[in-house]
Amino acid sequence: MKRRDFSSALGLGASTLALGMPGLSLAQGGPVEGRHYQRLSQPLPTAAGKIEIVEFFWYGCPHCHAFEPVLNDWIKRLPADVSFRHAHVGFRGQVKLHQRLFYALDALGKEKELRARVFSAMHMENRSLDSVKAMTAFLTPLGVDAAKFEQAYNSFGVQTKCQQADKLVESFRVDGVPAIGIGGRFLTSPSLSTGGVRVSEVESGVRALAVTDYLIQQIRSGKG
Repeated sequence: MKRRDFSSALGLGASTLALGMPGLSLAQGGPVEGRHYQRLSQPLPTAAGKIEIVEFFWYGCPHCHAFEPVLNDWIKRLPADVSFRHAHVGFRGQVKLHQRLFYALDALGKEKELRARVFSAMHMENRSLDSVKAMTAFLTPLGVDAAKFEQAYNSFGVQTKCQQADKLVESFRVDGVPAIGIGGRFLTSPSLSTGGVRVSEVESGVRALAVTDYLIQQIRSGKG
């Protein structure tokens, strides 16, 4: 989902999923810079000895929800020299509220456990979770202490994490989600990686991860 589409998309559920998205054939020479992925003009610092992968997402994005199963399966097979993390975007309005929800749950050590439940609430149950009251009403039955959540949600630490995520979004020039940052050097996404050929949304996610694997190998071999 592109940044410019976020205002009109707020509150939309899983029914808004596109039926087809562009695709590419990796068998024909491999991914092409500028067509299937972008190279950052200035590489970003990363942890020594690790190739860092960052998924940029929004809880309320139907495309991010569709990408989750494919991404989760891919994460299970990551090699030891690759690290992975999620970064919630905060483009505007309701998205910023959900960004704080993500980092508050992360601060409480609950995000990984409840991630699927949050996505399901928004996309399968049509719960917008657009206020702290709505969030605590949803989270309390799942074992999250309301007072601790509100404290984390309003904390300086979560505010700082949101600001850091915003800076990372700008550094990678992310204009839509889901998107994948690779090794502080490259950016791809399901829509970008497919190179303009229409395929299913699941297939576009698979191809984005194939491009990611290719770029990981390029970095690992010193060609990236």
